[in-house]
Amino acid sequence: MSHKSPKIAALIADLQGRDLDAHYLGYFACFNRGQFYEAHDVLEELWLADRHGPNGNFYKGLIQFAGAFVHLQKDCPKYPRLRPAAALLTLAEDNFRVYPPVHERLDLGLVRALINDWRARLASTDFTRNPLTPDNAPKLAVAG
Repeated sequence: MSHKSPKIAALIADLQGRDLDAHYLGYFACFNRGQFYEAHDVLEELWLADRHGPNGNFYKGLIQFAGAFVHLQKDCPKYPRLRPAAALLTLAEDNFRVYPPVHERLDLGLVRALINDWRARLASTDFTRNPLTPDNAPKLAVAG
């Protein structure tokens, strides 16, 4: 058990007993609250168990997607994180390539569109201005 496990257990406690894994659902709950680091942590436990399995790259892509927004949240002039955020978006997109348009009830077409949109936002200012604000953070959802 890692030192993160109690925190993760608390984040997913109300998601237990549903038809999708609580860690998977917890990723979306955290992501949509703008808790990108926590989304990464919650899904990492599921990814570690399946990293070489059929969903390994899918979970890895979701972790990288959240990681891009961790970089944007922590961006500062002294240590710019805009280019690393764009790089993580590209890695996430690469990891999704082998999966169908809808996988694990997630519309990957929508995720790809978000990736392209956020990379374009970053590139439009030549990586000089962080486009993330509390009001425009992306949201993700799995189909009912």
